[in-house]
Amino acid sequence: MVFVDNSNNLNKYAAELIGTLALVLMGCGSAVIAGNQIGFLGISFAFGLTVLVMVYAIGSISGCHINPAITISMLVAGKINAKDAAGYILSQIIGGIIGAGILLAIMNGMPGYSLAVNGLGQNGYGVGYLGQFSATSAFIAETVFTMLFLLVIFGATSKRAPQGFAGIAIGFTLVLIHLVSIPITGTSVNPARSIGPAVFVGGKALEALPLFLVAPVLGGILAALLWKYVLTIEK
Repeated sequence: MVFVDNSNNLNKYAAELIGTLALVLMGCGSAVIAGNQIGFLGISFAFGLTVLVMVYAIGSISGCHINPAITISMLVAGKINAKDAAGYILSQIIGGIIGAGILLAIMNGMPGYSLAVNGLGQNGYGVGYLGQFSATSAFIAETVFTMLFLLVIFGATSKRAPQGFAGIAIGFTLVLIHLVSIPITGTSVNPARSIGPAVFVGGKALEALPLFLVAPVLGGILAALLWKYVLTIEK
């Protein structure tokens, strides 16, 4: 999850699309397909382990952002240029939608499955959603947890960090975030992860979507500013 200087933009964008597809398919799939068996703990590990393995799969190609909040944070920190940032974000959104579409195609083959009832692991808040936390609680959680997530990413990928272990730190941080925030919002900290399921589920998922676009991006920007102007010792 660092800026990779690679002139082949198509490779980078394809990697971001595939990585985000995998995150939505595996993470949201764990909730929809196996949530009753593995619970919040299993779902948390599904998201975190997907990020961990994708760091090693595509990290050398694109940096493995697979999250618009990360890409925007890297842009603010000066670790990616605006052209690549736009390409990354578009690829991530498309990947998230394709991942959710594949999950829906799989679930449609399950007797008794209902998109309206069972959903696709979409994010939400308020009455009728998991812990029924308020919009204020959801916004605070998504902003702060994304900020902390990005601070780990900046730290784990810095020059002074032990080399080769960034994926482990980043993946397990996402596990920790999910363990705390699933009851609040289903855990986004990633606009593309929220967009994918919401496109197909519609209704309340689309109504809630603005929060999951703004809060993670805000958290990412705050992390970039903190890292660049307060915490970093790299020059």
